[in-house]
Amino acid sequence: MARLVVFDMDGVLADAESSWVFVHKHFGVNNEHSLHAYLEGKIDDLEFIRRDIALWKEKDPAISEEKIRAVLAGVNLMPGAARTIRELRESNVRTAIVSAGIDLLSQRIADDLGMDFHLANGLKTDDSGRLSGEGVLRVKLMDKGDAVVEAMRRLDAKAAETIAVGNSRYDISMFRKVGKGIAFRPMDDFVRENADFVVDQKELTAILDFV
Repeated sequence: MARLVVFDMDGVLADAESSWVFVHKHFGVNNEHSLHAYLEGKIDDLEFIRRDIALWKEKDPAISEEKIRAVLAGVNLMPGAARTIRELRESNVRTAIVSAGIDLLSQRIADDLGMDFHLANGLKTDDSGRLSGEGVLRVKLMDKGDAVVEAMRRLDAKAAETIAVGNSRYDISMFRKVGKGIAFRPMDDFVRENADFVVDQKELTAILDFV
């Protein structure tokens, strides 16, 4: 039995491809240009976040944290998420979120489901609660493994006692830091091949078979 299960958020606990993209779609913008620049190593994580926030501020210069929170309220939980976390908790297995997504959503999900820890990226605000345009980097998209190590440290779990659940190639670095990696509805064959177990159905409780 595992001692800790670390979940990616977007596409795993949250029924949305990306919390960032969910907000982009609300404002009718896209970040494809910035994504390509990031993947090509031309910009770092913080600049990637700055450019995403800038897209929103172009549409609403006075945009606030509360407005983003309200938009993200439209993100639903993945089917089976609440039961999965409840059954893990009843089995004395601790749970955490590690995500390069937005912490306003990870906080809500962690609170609603009674999870032990969450680590995601934030949005800086001014004294009035408006977005300053800067971000708070806690989880690097291309190196989420470091954040998993932090979660294990905070929750006093060893790598062999920890399972990571993710869906994209960005989650493979999580798999490599723990005892087992579960690919939940993997986005491509590369993710599938780098996981110990694979769940294809859109029902998060299916991971419990491997925990």
